[in-house]
Amino acid sequence: MILYDYWRSSAAYRVRIALNLLDMKYELVPVDLTAGEQRSAAHLARNPQGLVPALEIDGVMMTQSLAIIEYLDETRSAGFRPAEPVERAKVRAIAYAIAMDLHPICNLSVAQAAVKASNGAIGMKDWMHTFIGPRMLAVEEMLDRSRTGRFVHGDRPGIADICLVPQVYNARRWEVDLSAMPHTLAIDAEMAALPAVAAAHPDRARPG
Repeated sequence: MILYDYWRSSAAYRVRIALNLLDMKYELVPVDLTAGEQRSAAHLARNPQGLVPALEIDGVMMTQSLAIIEYLDETRSAGFRPAEPVERAKVRAIAYAIAMDLHPICNLSVAQAAVKASNGAIGMKDWMHTFIGPRMLAVEEMLDRSRTGRFVHGDRPGIADICLVPQVYNARRWEVDLSAMPHTLAIDAEMAALPAVAAAHPDRARPG
């Protein structure tokens, strides 16, 4: 199993967490986004979108972090999603709010394009603060309504927790104030205490 990864990518970070929680062994192959390696012919053959992660597993190449996590759930009995449909929908909504609504607009390439289009009137940090804080507050409210245990749902980590951890890392990187988000911080702390999650941290995945 090979994971094509960039150490600071939120999407790749999610997949590292999921694989580690399942104690699955994999080779980590860096794709340096800052050097443009995602646009190389070799990587475009793995992922036509020119994104990370890409995971070679079970004889196929998979892309898109949520698709990979759901595949692992379905094929490895991971328990990343609740069995009951209503609870499963709630957990998915939180995961999607982070991975589909918040993450894409704060993707580095999007933020850089905004800065360039504004001729520098918008700074990177300004862009990140405009979106991360308010949208994470919305996620905090969703967590308040849905939390049923130590984690987002019950006492084992699932797909929403896996999405939350990289987003908290990104918020801290851009110095977003998280003090009004106690549920978010509590779940992040529970996750950080798990060796599998700690091993997926960007500082551990950074080449060299």
